[in-house]
Amino acid sequence: MILGSLDRVEREFGNGIKALGPLDLDIREGELLSLLGPSGCGKSTALKIIAGLLPPTAGKVTWTGGKPAMGFVFQEATLMPWATVRENIRLPLTLARVRQSEANARAEAAFHRVGLPSTFLDSYPRALSGGMRMRVSIARALVARPRLLLMDEPFAALDEIARDALNEDLLRLWREDGLTIVFVTHSVFESTFLSTRIVAMTPRPGQVAGEFVITAPPLRSGWRMSPEFADAARRVSSLLRGAMAEAA
Repeated sequence: MILGSLDRVEREFGNGIKALGPLDLDIREGELLSLLGPSGCGKSTALKIIAGLLPPTAGKVTWTGGKPAMGFVFQEATLMPWATVRENIRLPLTLARVRQSEANARAEAAFHRVGLPSTFLDSYPRALSGGMRMRVSIARALVARPRLLLMDEPFAALDEIARDALNEDLLRLWREDGLTIVFVTHSVFESTFLSTRIVAMTPRPGQVAGEFVITAPPLRSGWRMSPEFADAARRVSSLLRGAMAEAA
C-alpha cells in the first residue's frame, strides 16, 4: 500500500540554487526506505518537504487516507540542555497537553525501549554520550506513537560501534511498532544494512537515479559478515556510482 507520494516535487532557494527535483517518490506502508546520495543532493530537503517543515517550490505531496502522525529525528540530537532526559522525551506529549501522569509513564516506557540505563532518566543531556543523546532523541520521536518516522542522517557523527548498535536497535523498533521509516544517509553500508528499499539520488538538483530492493532476514545482526550482504553493498555502490557518472 502507498502511504504517500511526492509528485514532481522541486525546491529552489532564494539564492537561485535548485536543490531538488523534479522528484517522484512513493513511500510504501511498513517499509524502511533509505534516501542515499552525496552531500548536497537534496536528501534532507526532501525529508523536510515530506514532514511539512519546508514547502515545495513546485509539485505536491499527497497522502493516502490523510497525513499520518510523524516523528522526526535530526542529525543532531537537539535536546534541551536545561531539561532532564525524562522532560526531553515527554516534550511532544507536553505540547499536546497530555495529562502529566500519562506523559511521564509514556516517556519512561519510551526511554527503556531505546536501551538506556535507568540511572540516566533524570540526568541532563550534558551527562550523556553522543550515542546516548541520540537514543533520547529517538525515544522523543517514538513517544507520540508515530506511523511514519523520518530520520535525517541521525548516526553520521557517531563512532562505528555506537552506530552499529543503533542500527540494530532501530530495526528492532521498526519491527515492533510496524513503523514506516524514511532514512537519509550517504553511507552505502548503512543503507544496505537497514533498508528494505534504497533510492539513489543524483547530485544537485536531486532526482531519483534508481532504486534497489534489499532481500535480507528480519534479524540482521550477523548479516553484515555474510557474502550476501557484501554482494548487496557492491550493487548499491554500483547504483550510486552510476548516478554520479550520469550526472557528471
